[in-house]
Amino acid sequence: MSAEQVSSLCEQLVKAVTVIMDPASTQRYRLEALKFCEEFKEKCPICVPCGLKLAEKTQTAIVRHFGLQILEHVVKFRWNNMPRLEKVYLKNNVMGLISSGTQSILEEESHIKDVLSRIVVEMIKREWPQHWPDMLKELDTLSKQGETQTELVMFILLRLAEDVVTFQTLPTQRRRDIQQTLTQNMEKIFNFLLSTLQQNVNKYRRMKTDLAQEPKAQANCRVGIAALNTLAGYIDWVALSHITADNCKLLEMLCLLLNEPELQVGAAECLLIAVSRKGKLEDRKPLMVLFGDVAMHYILSAAQTADAEGLVEKHYVFLKRLCQVLCALGSQLCALLGSDSDVETPANFGKFLDSFLAFTTHPSQFLRSSTQITWGALFRHEVLSRDPLLLAMIPKYLRASMTNLVKVGFPSKTDSPSCEYSRFDFDSDEDFNAFFNSFRAQQGEVMRMACRLDPRTGFQMAGEWLKYQLTAPVDTGPMNSKTGEGLCSIFSPSFVQWDAMTFFSESVISQMFRTLDKDEIPVNDGIDLLQLVLNFETKDPLILSCVLTNVSALFPFVTYQPEYLPQVLSKLFASVTFEVIEESKFVMSVQAPRTRAVKNVRRHACSSIIKMCRDYPQLVLPNFEMLYNHVKQLLSNELLLTQMEKCALMEALVLISNQFKDYERQKVFLEELMAPVAGLWLSPEMQRVLSDPEAFISYVGADNKIADPVLEDPSGLNRSRISFCVYTILGVVKRARWPAATEEAKAGGFLVGYMPSGSPIYRNPCTEQVLKLLDNLLALIRTHNNLYVPEMVARLGETFAKALDMLEVEKNAILGLPQPLLELYDSPVYKTVLERMQGFFCTLYDNCFHILGNAGPSMQQDFYTVEGLATQLLSSAFINLNNIPDYRLRPMLRVFVKPLVLSCPSEYYETLVCPMLGPLFTYLHVRLSQKWQVINQRSMLCEDDAADDNPESQEMLEEQLVRLLTREVMDLITVCCVSKKGVEHNSTAAVDGDDDEAMATEVTPPASAELTELGKCLMKQEDVCTALLITAYTSLSWKDTLSCQRTTTQLCWPLLKQVLPGNLLPDAVSWFFTSVLKGLQTHGQHDGCMAALVHLAFQIYEALRPRYAELKAVMEQIPDIQRESLEQFDSKLLNPTLQKVADKRRKDHFKRLIAGCIGKPLGEQFRKEVHIRNLPSLFKKVKPSLESDVLENEDGEGLTALFEP
Repeated sequence: MSAEQVSSLCEQLVKAVTVIMDPASTQRYRLEALKFCEEFKEKCPICVPCGLKLAEKTQTAIVRHFGLQILEHVVKFRWNNMPRLEKVYLKNNVMGLISSGTQSILEEESHIKDVLSRIVVEMIKREWPQHWPDMLKELDTLSKQGETQTELVMFILLRLAEDVVTFQTLPTQRRRDIQQTLTQNMEKIFNFLLSTLQQNVNKYRRMKTDLAQEPKAQANCRVGIAALNTLAGYIDWVALSHITADNCKLLEMLCLLLNEPELQVGAAECLLIAVSRKGKLEDRKPLMVLFGDVAMHYILSAAQTADAEGLVEKHYVFLKRLCQVLCALGSQLCALLGSDSDVETPANFGKFLDSFLAFTTHPSQFLRSSTQITWGALFRHEVLSRDPLLLAMIPKYLRASMTNLVKVGFPSKTDSPSCEYSRFDFDSDEDFNAFFNSFRAQQGEVMRMACRLDPRTGFQMAGEWLKYQLTAPVDTGPMNSKTGEGLCSIFSPSFVQWDAMTFFSESVISQMFRTLDKDEIPVNDGIDLLQLVLNFETKDPLILSCVLTNVSALFPFVTYQPEYLPQVLSKLFASVTFEVIEESKFVMSVQAPRTRAVKNVRRHACSSIIKMCRDYPQLVLPNFEMLYNHVKQLLSNELLLTQMEKCALMEALVLISNQFKDYERQKVFLEELMAPVAGLWLSPEMQRVLSDPEAFISYVGADNKIADPVLEDPSGLNRSRISFCVYTILGVVKRARWPAATEEAKAGGFLVGYMPSGSPIYRNPCTEQVLKLLDNLLALIRTHNNLYVPEMVARLGETFAKALDMLEVEKNAILGLPQPLLELYDSPVYKTVLERMQGFFCTLYDNCFHILGNAGPSMQQDFYTVEGLATQLLSSAFINLNNIPDYRLRPMLRVFVKPLVLSCPSEYYETLVCPMLGPLFTYLHVRLSQKWQVINQRSMLCEDDAADDNPESQEMLEEQLVRLLTREVMDLITVCCVSKKGVEHNSTAAVDGDDDEAMATEVTPPASAELTELGKCLMKQEDVCTALLITAYTSLSWKDTLSCQRTTTQLCWPLLKQVLPGNLLPDAVSWFFTSVLKGLQTHGQHDGCMAALVHLAFQIYEALRPRYAELKAVMEQIPDIQRESLEQFDSKLLNPTLQKVADKRRKDHFKRLIAGCIGKPLGEQFRKEVHIRNLPSLFKKVKPSLESDVLENEDGEGLTALFEP
């Protein structure tokens, strides 16, 4: 290899790098240059001399960086095959570059420093300590040359700690060698870091005021920053003794540096990591030194200085760090201080609380929220919660909360000092809104804890604030609401105050009732407040909503003085019919476009009435007649209330009627209540409409073409009649019940007998009424399902072509798009008559299925024994499923099938549940398989052609719906088949959970995942059994991680275990096993899924391999499988005489065997593998002596002696 060769190659490389980095290069040119460079790195034998030549100081920074990259590539990918002398040559040259091959610390580019330190770390990872024992000495020597070299040494030490300890990017043995050697030398390393920091800080402080010395001072400052960053990489994991050594010298230095503007952020970062350390309490005690006078003084003066500087990003970041330091200090104090510990409450605890309160009252909403968790921990603490200083802080904390609950600080606004800070912390108003809602909820928690310690103060403050708001003039602010002139919008100053006050009073009053004894409650004060609220009149829907919440919050006082109940009811009933526009303007337009704010008030009033009747039925019972007359009056005018409101009031009446505790009386009442519904529902016209899709479309007006889609709606009244009937049936089925106490039920005539098991059988007073209406309800469901037949869809009028589509709101919810803030309140509930029609179909469909889902729990045996119920359901709810879209199928499964099955007694499994679920599961499997096939094909093709008719957002929506439907189906199967011990099913919310829901990586399925009675019943029927097994195992390779993990852990093994005793076909066994391996291929990149699937594959192989040699054939097809290792695993498995190896070791061995089919994340699929070889072991393992003693027994009896009786 001649020097000319190196020079000419380097010239070509310089040209190539220049082309790559030149923005003016054409793409073809750039690709060629890139290819040339990559091939050079891969294949050229003279990489090292070329790299060193390109890295010389005389070259440009870009070229030097490329030269160093070549050297890094050599170390990472060629090191194992390099001769020893070449390694030494490269190492010496790289150390030479650090010594004299870079520009000075202030001139050198940071990416050059970075790549240079990376090369050294890559060599350390391969050679230290066994082959390079003097590495630390060499770094020490380099650092003595000056600031430039010291900074690079800091970078090397930091990078080493990150690779070895934080990211653990190297093989286990190498990692252990390096980490143990680092730990052995930690005292030296720490002293080195500390002295470097101290020397450079001292020089910097001396010289920074002297202009002539400016560059020198800057160089020392740079090294100081580097030393702090490196310390931050070590403080996290080294033994606590190093951090607290020498009377906590490190902590003292860090506190001093908090007042050094250039170094304060790094110092605060280190301090935070140190104070957040977990570990033995004994080792953490020295950290309490930070509560001492000196440390406290430095921390607080630094905070005051930073705050006084105004809003500068750098200072604000520092303030956030300091706030975190105080929070972590509070957590340490809570951990160390206990009834059995010798740590005392620090003398400066008061000073700490004051400074902590200062952060809670800072204009930045982010800083305020950061303090909440620590306040909660202090208020909960067994010792501190009794401390007079903390108790004295409660009123101050509550005062601060009164300010913090006010929702101001939107980044787009300027109406509060918080806005400026929010612009640093939040990208948009929606972002801030989401943050503020969770911050407020958190404050509610903490306020309740504070009020547990001091309930009266909170109540007193709530009373004062409430009185103030009731008398304060309304200020709507610059933005008027679209609901009406002079009304508040959600940003109006008055509303945000009302809103905050309401949340505050609700939190503290509820806590007071929970904390104080009955005779300690300040009843008179509470009743006074209630009267003030009841007498307050407002025409503003947003404020009225707050008033109603206050009525509910103060309502428990009425239990002490029931004579106030009629006034409360009057207030609520007045709000049920709340309207902004006067009645006369829209006598005939049934649904004047009400805004959401108005609808919310009315709905709020209805739900307050329901809540009152649900929680205090005994209190309301004496006023039943008054309540009933109120409701009758409202119902007499068909246009006054929406159907939902009518139904809510009827539900309230039904709840009170449950208190009659008299079957006949309640039955008569329900008959009277439902008479109008029955009259309408059973009329010949309605019967015709409900049973004929064409007549139905025409009746609800979906075949019309409408000129004015906002105001004109001729069929509105017809739709509302249908809705009214369905809502009422649902309300009655949901709310009518027999008394909970068996004695009362018996006395009231609700008990009709006992099951063979001895459990009582009750009858529901609503049964007769509801069953009368059942036929037409099923007819409506059948009709609704048939609306999706293509020829029916074609009958929809021009205006209503999309009447059966999803509402935009639903689409946005599924796609996770946020709602624009203002729209929530100011927009009309439905903007057009099409939206109203979509809302009608959607609600109607859901409610019909809610009725069927509630019918079982409500009417029990009277419902399950309806003649031919299974056939009736199959011919209505399950008809035409092929045309029903996913977004309609989901609620059907969740609100109808699941509750029906869960509440069904086992006597009816054979007659009702199995005949229904069998065909359903078979159908669902076919449907989902087809849907996933389409999705998989879509992701394989780069579908340029399909772009027009199916935009991406539509595709995303469809795909997300398939995912949600899959979760729903798998959840339903699991609920039906697997017993719930150790598995929580009651989580409908979780079905819609985000994909990135944190996944557990430890997944030994609950030992008690057994089949339920229903599961066994279903598995007895061959076709259902096949459908269940195939669905469960096929679903493992569908691209939905959440569903895969749940199915794997909860469903697959119990189902398969059920059929193991029978004779499974070899092909079927191979298919089950292959399905799990395919699942691993799809989901292997997710730890949670991977662990669950490996466990399942292991279970199947262990259980079935002895009977089916075919499984071994499947294993042999796994890419890169090691045959000898497989033979070894197999022979151990098949030889029952061998002692079994521990479960974990067998599983690890199995996991290594199937590694070839475990999918990797996209980012790792094409990465070039780095191989780091293990070096000779540093620590020889000492075998436990017992075995050696026995083996070396002189009598030669040895092992046999152990086994003699």
